Amino acid sequence: MSQSHILSAFDRDLEVIQTLVLKMGGLVEAAILDAAEALETLDADLALKVRAGDRVIDALEQEINAECARVIALRAPAASDLRTVLTVMKIAANLERCGDYAKNLAKRTALLVQMPALGGTTGSIRRMAKAVTLMLKDALDAYFARDPARAEEVRQRDQEVDQMYNALFRELLTHMLEDPRDITAAMHLHFIAKNIERVGDHATGIAEQVVYLVTGKMPGEARPKADSTSGQRS
Repeated sequence: MSQSHILSAFDRDLEVIQTLVLKMGGLVEAAILDAAEALETLDADLALKVRAGDRVIDALEQEINAECARVIALRAPAASDLRTVLTVMKIAANLERCGDYAKNLAKRTALLVQMPALGGTTGSIRRMAKAVTLMLKDALDAYFARDPARAEEVRQRDQEVDQMYNALFRELLTHMLEDPRDITAAMHLHFIAKNIERVGDHATGIAEQVVYLVTGKMPGEARPKADSTSGQRS
C-alpha cells in the first residue's frame, strides 16, 4: 500500500472523527444555553430535556474515543498526526465535562422551581452561560481552523468569566446575609454559577490544546485568573 494511500485513509478517518466533535460541541453549547434558559424561566420540562440529552453527549465521547483508538491501531499515525488524534480525545473529554455541568445545572433548576426567586441572579447566570458558550464555540472554531491566535484570545477571556462569577458570588452572599430564608436557594445558585465558571475553564483547556496542536508546545504563560472565591480548580 502506498504512503499516499495511507495518508488519504487517515485524512478520511480524521474527517469522520472531526464531524463527531463538531456534533458534540453543538450539543454541549445548546445544553448550556437551554439549562440557563430553564433556570431563568423556571421551565422544568426544558431542564428535564437537558438532563436526558446528556446521554447523547456521553455516547458521542465514547464513539470519538473508539474511533481514535481504531485510527491509532490501524493507521499508526506519525508524530504530528498522532498529536491531532490525542488532541481530539482531550477536546472530547473537555466537552463531556461541560455537558455534565449543564446536566447539573438542570438538576438544581428542578429544585429551584419550588423556591422563591432571588431577583436578578438568574439573569446574571444566563449572561455567564452565554459568555462561556461563546468561548466554547470560539475554541472549537480555533481547533478546526488550526488558529492559535484565536485560541489564545479565548484563554484571555476566561478572566472575564471569573469576574462575572465573583460579582454573582458577592450578590448571592448579600442575599444570604440579608435574609436567612434565601440561603438554600442562594447555595443552589452558587453551585450553578460555579459549574458555569468551570465550563469556561474547560473552554480554556480546549484552547490550550489547540495551541499545543499547532505549535507543539503548551502556552508558556499561566492564563489570567480572577476567581477570588476559591483556590480549587476543575
